[in-house]
Amino acid sequence: MTDPHSSSATHKAIDAVWRIESAKLIAGLTRMVRDVGLAEELAQDALVVALEKWPESGVPDNPGAWLMQTAKNRAIDRLRRKKLLDRKHEEIGREIEASQDEVEDAFFDKLDDDIGDDLLRLVFISCHPVLSTEARLALTLRLLGGLTTDEIARAFLASEPTIAQRIVRAKRTLADAQVPFEVPRGEELAQRLSSVLEVIYLIFNEGYSATAGDDWMRPGLCEDALRLGRILAGLMPKEAEVHGLVALMEIQASRSKARTGPDGQPILLLDQDRARWDRMQIQRGLSALERAVQLSGSNGPYALQAAIAACHARAATAQDTPWPRIAALYQQLALRTPSPVIELNRAVALSMAFGPAAGLQLVDTLLDEPSMKSYHLLPTVRGDLLFKLGRREEARIEFERAAALTRNTRERELLLARAAESG
Repeated sequence: MTDPHSSSATHKAIDAVWRIESAKLIAGLTRMVRDVGLAEELAQDALVVALEKWPESGVPDNPGAWLMQTAKNRAIDRLRRKKLLDRKHEEIGREIEASQDEVEDAFFDKLDDDIGDDLLRLVFISCHPVLSTEARLALTLRLLGGLTTDEIARAFLASEPTIAQRIVRAKRTLADAQVPFEVPRGEELAQRLSSVLEVIYLIFNEGYSATAGDDWMRPGLCEDALRLGRILAGLMPKEAEVHGLVALMEIQASRSKARTGPDGQPILLLDQDRARWDRMQIQRGLSALERAVQLSGSNGPYALQAAIAACHARAATAQDTPWPRIAALYQQLALRTPSPVIELNRAVALSMAFGPAAGLQLVDTLLDEPSMKSYHLLPTVRGDLLFKLGRREEARIEFERAAALTRNTRERELLLARAAESG
């Protein structure tokens, strides 16, 4: 009879192995079967077998190799069972069967040699521009983050069937578009890499400042994004913006423990206890930023944002923050990637450097921007500047408007408290 405590420990071990190995497993299988949807099915099949066998036999010494061998056997069985006669599948079948005859250790050594390339290919497929942003996010978390459909649904406050359908459609879209399992080259690489970085940063941002729900932060998503960013930096060490993004995420994440109070209430940047910032994570971020700059990437949008974050990280106290430098960096960023959101951030920096009137002047130029009509941070910033200028009734109206626009419960409570303070 199986010991329930032992079985529970094994299941936890299997879950940990899956988080570590699933992306490599799916990547290697995709190279073999040329279909990311089928590769994921085969990987899931191997996981089911592990859940059945490992509680009895124990976790093998090389669980990743065990899962790959099991999935590979399933691939052969499936190809034989379906009797796929077209040349492509015959060729794949022969290729996999031939590898069966190799010495197992040699096979896995060869697989490990290719795994970096396979992972990179999987990153570019998951974030392919042929997919919608929502599909890219879900597929990346599923294939590369190892998250279940339920975990992704909870992270983005969507229903599980919605996320499941999104993932199925994404895989079908990739298959219908015959997206090749390869790393893009030449001019296409920059465009495609931009899509990859955007997806990773969107995942991070949703974890760092949740757009909806009861929690101010979802640290699990930050960790997933950071892990993906670090993997990408290892796979593409000469891409400055990859290091820029990692630097930005590391420095931002270093503040996580200081961003909420005991009851989960938000604590804004200037009010945070900087002793609670993770200095080791800051150092990792500064090192990544230095690598980006060395690669002549100091003017990339992520490197510029990382440089802004570094200004805060290096300041021992809120009063030491070099606001004129931050305002100048935001101006550079606005020239590089024009955006009303960047201008709003620049307005905050200007207000801190040169007074609230200077910031309000820039904020008021954004009031007619269509994309800012439902952006709750515009009235939030405007309310704060009006409050500092003593225009309290106007500030109250702005805070109430911001509270009505946000979908995050914690943020709404904070804004309503600011409105009451202004009244």
